[in-house]
Amino acid sequence: MTRHRWWAVPMLTALCGLAFAQSAPPATDDIPIRDMETMVVSGVQPGPGLWKVRKGDHTLWVLGTISPLPRRMEWESRDVELVIAQAQEVIGPPGLVVDADIGFFSGLRLMPKMLTARRSPDGKTLQELVPPQDYARWLALKQRYIGNDGGVEKWRPMFAAMELYEKAIEKSGMRVRGVIGPVLDRAMKKHDVPEVSPQLKVMIQDPKDALNEFRASQLDDLDCFEKTLSRLETDLDTMRQRANAWAIGDIEALRGLPYSDQNEACMRAAAQSAVIRKRAGDIEGQVAQHWLDAAEKALAKNAVTFATLPMGEILMPDGYLAQLQARGYEVEAP
Repeated sequence: MTRHRWWAVPMLTALCGLAFAQSAPPATDDIPIRDMETMVVSGVQPGPGLWKVRKGDHTLWVLGTISPLPRRMEWESRDVELVIAQAQEVIGPPGLVVDADIGFFSGLRLMPKMLTARRSPDGKTLQELVPPQDYARWLALKQRYIGNDGGVEKWRPMFAAMELYEKAIEKSGMRVRGVIGPVLDRAMKKHDVPEVSPQLKVMIQDPKDALNEFRASQLDDLDCFEKTLSRLETDLDTMRQRANAWAIGDIEALRGLPYSDQNEACMRAAAQSAVIRKRAGDIEGQVAQHWLDAAEKALAKNAVTFATLPMGEILMPDGYLAQLQARGYEVEAP
């Protein structure tokens, strides 16, 4: 199970301005791709129950989230909305925010650099950057999920993998975002409940220099690229099963399904880049501590608090809830 997948995309998006232009070389069908048979659920679905973390008469209710989820499902979120209606605070998910104090026009001037930061700094194509066997696999998957797109062939392996993953999820009856967030936002607004953001914020004081450094730097992202290919070749059916299990609230099925996630390798490649290390230090340790601090503060002062955590993190034997339990809090699974 991966622990820190939630901050990968925001970090890379903020640093590089991911935008996806499209156009490309002919693909190959040399490698067969197994068709998956699991149907993704649709319609109104209850979602999972909530975990309870208690300290005396103070309760933190935690919703486990996953991605992707069924594209055509409608989440029946009555229980969550009832908790939010009683809550004094909502704690957002752990993560990392990379920000820069620049104005609108300064941002426009930086946009061309942001759009080129995803490209290989030495101008090499994917075919030149990745092993031949992985490139053949890439072409087969690309033809299936992206189609003819020449632009992506000039991207760094990690960014090409991210684009391929999102396109594959979309074509498999699922979506990466848009199911849980809008429901929570509406409930918080309706009941006027403030949200506490426990995310680690890294201010980039020198955005122009940071972008230049990133554009010129090398990323150790071949592991991310290969794991993304492997996951799309072998794990799409499991992703569908996991999405279905979340939708119908089957926690035992979620516990039993394997968690094969390429994001850990992708995040490691980004987090260990010189640009990030130089400006943020120990990212993973700080991200974890920020969320745990917010949870303990809420449990000390609020009668009711609502929070979200990635389901993989909740189910880990040494995850955030396990760490709270080790600190003396009562933790009850749904």
